[in-house]
Amino acid sequence: MTDTWDLARMPDQAGRTIVVTGPSLGGLGHHTALELARRGARVVLAGRTPRKLDETSVAITDEVPAADVVPLVVDLSDLASVRSAGAAAAALGPIDVLVNNAGVMGVSGPRTYDGFETTMATNHFGPFLLTGLLLPQLTAADSGGRVVTVSSQFHRVARRAPLEDPRAETRRADPWGAYARSKLANLLFTLELDRRCRAAEVPVKALAAHPGFAGTHLAANGQYGRSSGGIASILDATIRAVSQSAAAGAQPTLMAATADLPGGTYCGPSGPGEMAGRPQVTLMGKRARDADAARRLWEISEAATGIRYP
Repeated sequence: MTDTWDLARMPDQAGRTIVVTGPSLGGLGHHTALELARRGARVVLAGRTPRKLDETSVAITDEVPAADVVPLVVDLSDLASVRSAGAAAAALGPIDVLVNNAGVMGVSGPRTYDGFETTMATNHFGPFLLTGLLLPQLTAADSGGRVVTVSSQFHRVARRAPLEDPRAETRRADPWGAYARSKLANLLFTLELDRRCRAAEVPVKALAAHPGFAGTHLAANGQYGRSSGGIASILDATIRAVSQSAAAGAQPTLMAATADLPGGTYCGPSGPGEMAGRPQVTLMGKRARDADAARRLWEISEAATGIRYP
């Protein structure tokens, strides 16, 4: 647990195809994609709008002129959009790594078209469906595929796993509770996916990472629907002033995506409270390691999304 990792240890990624969801300019996904492209990977930027994908693509190619960047439009809060993206991704051929990075934080509002609370839809059900759709391509990777899902230390705040009917209406909106449960779901999904792949002898490993306290626009976007203007600018600037950079926050994800690690590994910062610092292998909270909850969540997720994993 004391062996830390840094970018100098990342192996060459030439010849590999890596899908990164949520690559908004300046965020964790952007910096994850940038470093992978810098080391020669073909990076698939999977995000909600062509405009945002273009912004990130331009930023990456400005820094890495030879970068091989491919756009893939997907709104993870919409299962129909995820299915369309899965079909479009078939043209990519084998996929070496899927990085489930996209997420929302602290949002409230109407339920999604599919009837889910927005945070769980975006942070869990969408990635669950996308991973299942891409699993055959991950299985086809020469050295075996890898799924890396970005969680959060906030998973420790969740009082329970999200095992209720995902389409049931709740009496009171609880955006932060929903976020904590969605991050717990990320870890339950990771461990159950890895267990199922090993049991079925599918050559895919599942790992997870968390960024610590990273200076992204996630909180401001979730609270105010924007990262600038009025109080949103104040919140965004405050977070960036007391946190590590988004580039540093992406490093645990890069470690999980490229280091020689077993399935089920969780990577996070090595500093006090895992808030910042060079990445290392770390531990999940007790609720994340509940095998029965993981199995039940898996069954709920398959029923909710309509996909059956091999």
